Amino acid sequence: MTENELKDYFRKTAGTGVLSTADRAGEVNSAIYARPHVLEEGVVAFITRENLTWSNLQSNPYASYLFMQKYGSYEGVRLQLTKVEETSDPDLIEAIVGRRYPDDGRVERHLMQFKVGAIRPLVGNNSEEG
Repeated sequence: MTENELKDYFRKTAGTGVLSTADRAGEVNSAIYARPHVLEEGVVAFITRENLTWSNLQSNPYASYLFMQKYGSYEGVRLQLTKVEETSDPDLIEAIVGRRYPDDGRVERHLMQFKVGAIRPLVGNNSEEG
């Protein structure tokens, strides 16, 4: 899937996403996340607060994103991710997401950028896609 196909897919497809991370010891956490922002060839981004997902990514750059389409029978994609950059710059976050988050006095938001490794269907047909 190319950058444009991935961008188009997430722009047009309704569904639910789950971002999974693990800490340094391998303890896994999964959390519901919005569709990723597709930035450039092979790079996607998510916004997170200083939560368990963010904490895990401080010591382990690997993550997995599962997106299940709203309609259909187990259709969607799985993205294998490696964190490549992180910023808390509100101007950059606004430029990427298209809106400014209000300063609500809560914990800072972080833009987490990931290099996309493998892109797999939600349900594989053989052990290589598993």
